[in-house]
Amino acid sequence: MYLGAALAVGLFDHATPSGVAWMRCLGAALVLLAWRRPPKRAWRGKALLLAGTFGVVTAGMNVVFYEAIARLPLGTAVALEFVGPVAVAAIGSRGKRDLLALLTVAFGVLLIADVQLAGSPLGVLFALLAAMAWAGYILLGKRVALADTGVSGFDSLAVGFVVATVLLSPLALGTGPVWGSAWLLLLGVGVGLLSTVIPYTLDQIVLGKVGRARFALLLALLPATAAVVGFVALGQVPTTVEMIGILAVVCGVALRSGEGPRRGARSPEEPP
Repeated sequence: MYLGAALAVGLFDHATPSGVAWMRCLGAALVLLAWRRPPKRAWRGKALLLAGTFGVVTAGMNVVFYEAIARLPLGTAVALEFVGPVAVAAIGSRGKRDLLALLTVAFGVLLIADVQLAGSPLGVLFALLAAMAWAGYILLGKRVALADTGVSGFDSLAVGFVVATVLLSPLALGTGPVWGSAWLLLLGVGVGLLSTVIPYTLDQIVLGKVGRARFALLLALLPATAAVVGFVALGQVPTTVEMIGILAVVCGVALRSGEGPRRGARSPEEPP
């Protein structure tokens, strides 16, 4: 995911943020179609509606987030976007242990993100829209992973991103210079592969095994992972505050994940 983000930054000089997000969607659709080749039943009825809605919400999340980081410091945008997963986790939390884990994770994310009250009101709006879309991604992603349509979550990903690519095609107007360079087009496909195909495929596997609230908290490991990758690959040494934030996130996720469902009882997060 972070390699994909690095490629996307390189494309910002040649296309609008929304245009880069659309190219990410296009690249993901092409790779997923080549890999999965969804069956005919995936392209009709309930399966198509669910996959299409999931794809549009997910692609929209990427569009508004790219627009947010074009106007806000990255840390601020990340912190605001995490309102979505935190809200999902809060809705799925029931006991004091859940609440403590949620508060610990939220505190850690804020420390890692190094929130700054800088940027434009429009940037804040885009970041909050990304938060709402991220919550929708989690809720719809769970339904896709466990759908009874006879279509796998992976095939639904392919169909969803094809639908999103078509419906959001007006954003391609912001990608003009890219089409004159085979290298830039390859970068666009690479962003789709690294930032969408691989992580969202893994998400489908995880969503099929854990509840929405637990998955939402697991997402909080992303900024912690980013800090570790930055240290190992780029030599970016985390500050003391960031280290405390990473520790808080890990402890919060471990606290929430360490509490399994009661024997013989179904988790309230899981469908019957």
